[in-house]
Amino acid sequence: MATLEIRDLHVSVETKEGAKPILRGVDLTIGSGETHAIMGPNGSGKSTLASALAGHPKYAVTSGTVTLDGDDVLAMSVDERARAGLFLAMQYPVEVPGVSVANFLRTAKTAIDGTAPALRTWGKEVRGAMENLRIDPTFAERSVNEGFSGGEKKRHEILQLELFKPRFAILDETDSGLDVDALRVVSEGVNRALAATDVGVLLITHYTRILRYIKPDFVHVFVDGRIAEEGGPELAERLENEGYDRFVGTGATMA
Repeated sequence: MATLEIRDLHVSVETKEGAKPILRGVDLTIGSGETHAIMGPNGSGKSTLASALAGHPKYAVTSGTVTLDGDDVLAMSVDERARAGLFLAMQYPVEVPGVSVANFLRTAKTAIDGTAPALRTWGKEVRGAMENLRIDPTFAERSVNEGFSGGEKKRHEILQLELFKPRFAILDETDSGLDVDALRVVSEGVNRALAATDVGVLLITHYTRILRYIKPDFVHVFVDGRIAEEGGPELAERLENEGYDRFVGTGATMA
């Protein structure tokens, strides 16, 4: 069983006024096959955690550790983290003009695994995954995310999740901007990945609606760059009914 372990993680971002602390001591352990939901109000540091784990250069880790089966994730480059088994589904997927979806997927899979996938089986796997996610097959020849709708971009992120088969997947507000049908299709893709592998999932969201499709094992409430409360799926229902006011009103300053 693989383990992603975060201990006393502090992260800052550089602003005109200097370094601004965002994460203020995060402790979290995710095991293979576990789904952890992180919920919290805007500005609480949820997406900062995702970006820091993925190695975004904008975010500086000032103290703390992140290990994957004992290996120091923070010492790894971005591509080394991907090869080690970390995957980030971005909140705002970027456009990559001039690079087709088909070429991107095969190049990325080759870089992650160290060997190129066999063309015959790879093509069949890509077509099957695209069909399951209701992605038009012609998108394989289009530039990555160029001209895609918000829902199409999110489906493309989950397509990568299904094809790359990471050990740990960080899903940063994958549900944002999705209508009901797209949310269901995307959630079904995540659940297929969970059923096919022992991937550990860190699901970042504001709302409980995606948790009706993807059932979390653990729920963590994020406030002011820290985990303020932890529990099971029932905690998400409490948040749906009560909101975050009782956490924000305790004197914490939003980051």
